[in-house]
Amino acid sequence: MSLKQYQDASRTAAATGGAVVVPHAVTLLPVTRSLWIGTAGDIAVVFVDGTTVTHKVPVGVFPVQVTQVLAIGTTATDIVAWY
Repeated sequence: MSLKQYQDASRTAAATGGAVVVPHAVTLLPVTRSLWIGTAGDIAVVFVDGTTVTHKVPVGVFPVQVTQVLAIGTTATDIVAWY
């Protein structure tokens, strides 16, 4: 599936897959529908457009389309990517 198709997909539809996320400096993810945060903290992500931002996140669904969760800057744990 192309990046454009991911961006155009309905973001309100239920996730159809998921994977445990291990924050890393290089590992790329398929574009996410959202992230599940199991333990609150900071999360450093790279958005689809290439921007990098660190957010303070509570436990729960973090509705973002990202391609990376970076190790440096991420203290949140038990992260699951939903696709």
